[in-house]
Amino acid sequence: MKVYLVGAGPGDPGLITVKGRKILERAGAILYDHLASERLLDLAPPEAERVYVGKKRSAHEFSQEEISAMLVERARAGKIVVRLKGGDPFIFGRGGEEMEALAAAGIPFEIVPGVTTPLGIAAYTGVPLTHREHTSAVTFVTGHDVGAIDWSRVGAAETIVLFMGLVNFPAIARELIRHGRSPATPAMAVRWATRPDQQTIAGTLEDLASRIADAGMKPPATIVIGEVVALRERFNWYEKLPLFGKKIVVTRDRQQAAELAEPIEELGGEALLLPLIEIREAEDPAPLDGAIKNLESYDWLIFTSVNGVRFFMKRLDRSWRDLRALKARICAIGPATRAAVEALHLKVDKMPEEYVAETLVKAFEGEDLRWRRILLPRAAVARDLIPVELKRRGAIVDVVEAYRTVIPEDAAGRAREVMARRPDWITFTSSSTVTNFLSVAGKEALAGVKIASIGPVTSATARENGLEVTAEARPHTMEGLVRALAGGARQTGRV
Repeated sequence: MKVYLVGAGPGDPGLITVKGRKILERAGAILYDHLASERLLDLAPPEAERVYVGKKRSAHEFSQEEISAMLVERARAGKIVVRLKGGDPFIFGRGGEEMEALAAAGIPFEIVPGVTTPLGIAAYTGVPLTHREHTSAVTFVTGHDVGAIDWSRVGAAETIVLFMGLVNFPAIARELIRHGRSPATPAMAVRWATRPDQQTIAGTLEDLASRIADAGMKPPATIVIGEVVALRERFNWYEKLPLFGKKIVVTRDRQQAAELAEPIEELGGEALLLPLIEIREAEDPAPLDGAIKNLESYDWLIFTSVNGVRFFMKRLDRSWRDLRALKARICAIGPATRAAVEALHLKVDKMPEEYVAETLVKAFEGEDLRWRRILLPRAAVARDLIPVELKRRGAIVDVVEAYRTVIPEDAAGRAREVMARRPDWITFTSSSTVTNFLSVAGKEALAGVKIASIGPVTSATARENGLEVTAEARPHTMEGLVRALAGGARQTGRV
């Protein structure tokens, strides 16, 4: 049993430390607060307990005493407990109080620091908190109790970082000016720093309060005061990324969503996970097991997806055979599938120029397929074009179910949550993601949402259902899809 107080960072899930990530991957219980990215919860094992413990300004789900008691209780039950805290546990994160409670209860604990909010703000607004030509000192101060702070001392600091001071900022600004700080001092307020919905309002110590009010900015936000704020105009890189501010729905299987979600986030977008397919093993593995039993009899082995490779290898590993039985040449659709094959130290003999069934068939035009035996392990439901065309040319094609896709049990509820956030884009990476979305959410849920498709087959399914496709990947890969999103964002403008 042990409790880890882990800093989750300021918002971008990629900013958690390597150590924090590894601890989450073996957690038995996670108590997380309002400022910790929920994306990090997916790192934990599926069976891990996940408890939201609040800590919004206006709605504390649990008191600090209750949270400490929950940590102790779960640790005594023998669990690895993670207290996931926004920013850093020891920078206005009340980690000290939780540490004291654990020590008093005799519970082993460890502190894993995180990127604190001011550092995230500095990096993602282009405002260095220190700069040789502007400042060499930074003061961190909490602003929820104006009367408890000696503003004459704080006001003398070159750079001031104000936590939890948005609501009281008009009074704080008056105190700083009254104690000698120039009203013209550059200042800015940042909400949701490092996230795609980062909001930044810049002004001066004198007028920032009115700018905040005019914009309707709400907590949580952090305020930076000092000459370094003037550097923002030159070095504001994050808010200029092509997908900044865009909310993009990712409909892939949860275990494979990162391949699309992470590049979206690297370009400033917010990936909203809505798994519309769940990849499972074949309902009846006997046909694939039979093919593996006679593996040396095949002349060609065709993989049309990474999942085909993965589940083929799963059944091979469970058999009494191994890759030494494979005599066939290998064809793979797309670079990701090719990479999955090559990761097994196998060579890919053929890959079509475009990553659709039609071009795969065309790639075999120079091959004599008469009486050639071809194994095609694939999804339970798939287009028949490849086996039909190869059989027409004289091949003996064994199509076996390697895996199947189903709609996740919580898809309808999750769809309501995600679409309520008014996304800008939804990505469809297969025909089944289109049909599954329509079955759980309906066409009307896509009103005002632009559609990006992985390729022509998926686009055709969307159009057959009366949907308009705004962008299509070319090439038909995840990389091509991200490129199409970025191009579409430039054409339609930012939100």
